[in-house]
Order: sequence, then C-alpha cells, then structure tokens
Amino acid sequence: MGTVGGSLRVQCRYEEKYKTFTKYWCRQPCLPLWNQTVATRGSEEEMRSGRVSIVDHPGDLTFTVTLENLTVDDTGKYRCGIATILHEEGLHGFLPDLFLQVQVFVSPRTRELMPPSCAHRVVCPCCQTS
Repeated sequence: MGTVGGSLRVQCRYEEKYKTFTKYWCRQPCLPLWNQTVATRGSEEEMRSGRVSIVDHPGDLTFTVTLENLTVDDTGKYRCGIATILHEEGLHGFLPDLFLQVQVFVSPRTRELMPPSCAHRVVCPCCQTS
C-alpha cells in the first residue's frame, strides 16, 4: 500500500534457473498493445518507463519494481513476472509466463500517514516452484 505522491517498492523473488531470463512488471491484464510494461534488459541495469522502474538483482535472485509519484489511479492488479520463451531445435513456442499477481492500493494522503518521501516496500515470493 502506498500514499498519493509517495513511492512503492515491490521486490520479487525467483529461482536460480531463471537468473538469465527477462523479468517484467505490467498492469493486468498485461496486453502488450494496451498496457505499459517495463522489463529488464540485463543484470543490475535499471530500466524505466515513465514513473516505473525495474532492476534485476541476480546475486540475490530478486528483482525490484519501484512506482513513483503515486496517484489513486495506480490502484489495481499488476503482474510481477518472468518471460519464459521456449527456443529449442525445431520447436518455437511459448511456455506460460511465471508470475505473481500483486494488488496495489494507493490511499489519499492524510496527516496520520507517512510523508510522500517515504517509500513503502512489499516482498513477493514470485516464481517459486516446489
């Protein structure tokens, strides 16, 4: 949960075998032509799209998404995911992406809440299989 004007940081965890895969964040339903998606392009390199940034931390098997200057319109369902494109000899196709749905709530600022300069942090166990 965040407050209007503040920031929200979401940390998603993944397994070692996904270390080199592209990680992404998008608003549900995550349709490429209609929804803004931000994705990693390399380890430890921050990528930005407007008020949203993402960075992969392969050393600790996490990636972090930061939403800045929150508005009430940012409230909604998002996807913290890993793009799992399958490329094998003679076979080109897609596996279902591994993802975790994240519900973001943004509340109006009040005197009782933290100032907008404080970032809220959420940790999500994304893409863990048993």
